[in-house]
Amino acid sequence: MNSYWSLERFGRIQLSKSFFVRDFLHSEIGAFHGIRNVPVDPDLMIYTGRKLCEAILEPLSETFGRIHIRSGYRSPALNQFGHERGMNCASNRNTFADHVWDRRDADGHAGACASVVIPWFLNQKRPEEWPKLARWMHDHLDYHRITFFAYQTAFNACWRENPQREIRSYIAPTGRLTGRRAKEGWGDHPVEHEGFPPFRGALTPLDDIPWSPGANLQPVAKLQSAARSMENSSARQMSLDLKPRYRVSLDD
Repeated sequence: MNSYWSLERFGRIQLSKSFFVRDFLHSEIGAFHGIRNVPVDPDLMIYTGRKLCEAILEPLSETFGRIHIRSGYRSPALNQFGHERGMNCASNRNTFADHVWDRRDADGHAGACASVVIPWFLNQKRPEEWPKLARWMHDHLDYHRITFFAYQTAFNACWRENPQREIRSYIAPTGRLTGRRAKEGWGDHPVEHEGFPPFRGALTPLDDIPWSPGANLQPVAKLQSAARSMENSSARQMSLDLKPRYRVSLDD
């Protein structure tokens, strides 16, 4: 990612029906400290991002309406910078295949994570009711790990190859709801999930169009340059809209 235009185009890549790469690139750490939050391995980032969106984020969005992404992708350099300065970033060793989407974990598994707030839950439920939301997700989503936090009942939602299906929380009752050393009896677990919207899974994935980080970047830059030189604003918009639109699916 050696130019503005390559990054601009990269951000437009569609990961799923509702989500684009750009949705996951913002970082307060990067914005404040001037650190570029761009992937080292764009192909692996797109692969894991597709999986995260289709398996977890699309069903959440379809069921609860708009969801707020607090933190998505972090480059290895940005994550390590935040970790060394106590900015709520775990070490790279513990964040590969997590917030660092484009690095596999120590066992060779790929994964991706996003910090999420669900406004529907935030506005209608109390934080201590998080086990109800956790059990809803356990019954409906293909997740690796979900971790709840006190502020705004945010949670890290993680997809990974070889998932462990673990839910834990820093909100009382703290600890693990599923997985090893899980506590029992944390909240009711009604079959119909009373008080929750009916589950709506992701719609049919978009047709897959392969992407390569080096594909056709120079023509796009030339197109943008030509558009900037145009006097007519409508013609400029037309040129921007002619750029290829990438559509992806869960199946690779």
